[in-house]
Amino acid sequence: MKLNFATNNKHKLQEVREVLGDSFLVESLQSLGINEDIPEDQQTLEGNAMQKARFLYDRTGEDCFADDTGLEVEALNGAPGVYSARYAGESKNSLDNMALLLKNMEGVKNRKARFRTVIALILNGEGYLFEGVVNGVITEQPRGAAGFGYDPLFVPDGYTTTFAEMDSEAKNAISHRGLAVEKLAAFLLKR
Repeated sequence: MKLNFATNNKHKLQEVREVLGDSFLVESLQSLGINEDIPEDQQTLEGNAMQKARFLYDRTGEDCFADDTGLEVEALNGAPGVYSARYAGESKNSLDNMALLLKNMEGVKNRKARFRTVIALILNGEGYLFEGVVNGVITEQPRGAAGFGYDPLFVPDGYTTTFAEMDSEAKNAISHRGLAVEKLAAFLLKR
């Protein structure tokens, strides 16, 4: 089954393809020849995911999906949340985002956080939402070189390693995006 994914993020594309496996052909914006910036100005992950999916559906008329992910830190009242990618500015620089998060967490004992991904699917013109959540804690310094975004700062509950210290198979089995993509795949395979 072919599905268009409203992303140019190579890391997200690789993760989604690994989780979905050979049952789905996942095309990115780049492979579809769409070079426009996708609007992402909603106040919730659900809103952003659906906005991005609608944008792609309006351009292609084909079944598609989009995701939005946020790191929600308990001690920061859920921040950076929907602003995770641009926490330290519009440049969307992961190193700057991690540095700002660590600065804002200095001296904070409560390190609880969660990653949350919402996937919006448009299938035959109808919209559906799928959510994946993983709870964990924020480390005091980055660890690991794999993954992307805040992965070097996040240790999922029940583990001692950050997402950036795990191989992709281990991470995808428990990650927020992996869980949301599994729900998406289960839904599609039932139809």
